[in-house]
Amino acid sequence: MIQKYHLKHAALVLLATAAMAACKTKHPTSVKPGKTSTATGIAYNQKEGFQVKKFAGPKAGPNLVYIEGGRFTLGALEEDVVNSRDNRERTVSIQSFYMDETEIANIHYLEYLDAIRRDSSEEVYTRALPDTTVWANPLSFNDAYVTQYLRFPGYRYYPVVGVSWVQANDYSVWRTDAVNAELYKNGSGKAKKSGKGFSLKRKSKAADPAAETVQGAETATAAAKPSLESGLILPDYRIPTEAEWEYAAKALIGTQYVDENQSNQRIYPWDGSSVRNPKKGRKQGQMLANFKRGRGDYAGIAGRSNDGAIITQQIYAYPANDFGLYNMAGNVNEWVYDVYRPLTFQVENDLNPIRRNGYLDDAKNYDNKGNNSIINDKLRVYKGGSWSDVAYWLAPGTRRFMDQDSATATIGFRCAMTGVGFNK
Repeated sequence: MIQKYHLKHAALVLLATAAMAACKTKHPTSVKPGKTSTATGIAYNQKEGFQVKKFAGPKAGPNLVYIEGGRFTLGALEEDVVNSRDNRERTVSIQSFYMDETEIANIHYLEYLDAIRRDSSEEVYTRALPDTTVWANPLSFNDAYVTQYLRFPGYRYYPVVGVSWVQANDYSVWRTDAVNAELYKNGSGKAKKSGKGFSLKRKSKAADPAAETVQGAETATAAAKPSLESGLILPDYRIPTEAEWEYAAKALIGTQYVDENQSNQRIYPWDGSSVRNPKKGRKQGQMLANFKRGRGDYAGIAGRSNDGAIITQQIYAYPANDFGLYNMAGNVNEWVYDVYRPLTFQVENDLNPIRRNGYLDDAKNYDNKGNNSIINDKLRVYKGGSWSDVAYWLAPGTRRFMDQDSATATIGFRCAMTGVGFNK
């Protein structure tokens, strides 16, 4: 009996030892790659060898919210009242990414203008200025918006408008360098001691400005910019693709209840067919977005203002959707990356779809020269509805377009960033 007990005890000890050994044996990861290569056995970080820098894992840049990717139905779910038939329903998958929780506000854009005014040519600065005359109307007394909306402190956290797609793209390029310079300054020992990171100075170009901005504003670096392998810098900020924007706006993560089942689709970035808050309590019946209820009705009556805003409203003014994103419906429309084509849904890829140009649907197929079509490779899509739009345009599946060099008082933007190093 005693012998059996000792044998059993010994077996348990062996099993425990094996389990502990198994726990200690871990596969290398991006964060903990080990000291030697699992392919060659050669040690990393030798004086003349392959350098593997320390890496803490993927990080989100300032103001970004993580959007877990997945499958969803891209396209319009509501009645196509304008009969455009340009966003038919289809199933696609979107990789995980990050998106700004808010629209870019006046204070953010003024920070950008200040930086390039100090570091760049007058030409670059002038080209970056928003068009404040978008508020002007000979039959409306909007004079104060023309002179004050961008710069008066009271409008600091209102969405910037009067910005073209090209200007929004330029801002994204600058923001990438600005954020990475700050990260490098605070994360690199050498840079932290000197107080200097790489330069954000931008040069002007004699070539076509649109060609420059579409490819990304030119940057020059006074000190060597850290390599991507260093782990010290983030991926690029950029304008989100149309599919990313629509996926993030619908936020169907809030409709799941078991396995891969969803309780409902969404016409708007919230549940139901109403634009009012259905939840009981003090906020019941309040508008969930800033939009135009009908002809001449931008806000309702004094004392009972339905959405609290005649024009735009502060970027945190309305409830966030289930991804934590504010104003994915209303306030201002938002630029997305895609070039407009009415039949994109017929040819696009079902994984991370995007239309960068006229591939498989060339502009020459449309009678642009004969003035029977306006379609070309400079038309960019915008989505979301604005303070000046009726509720129909609040639905993420609706889409409109405008020339990438044009701007209005109803279009702003937010940035996105590709999620790298994970596959959720």
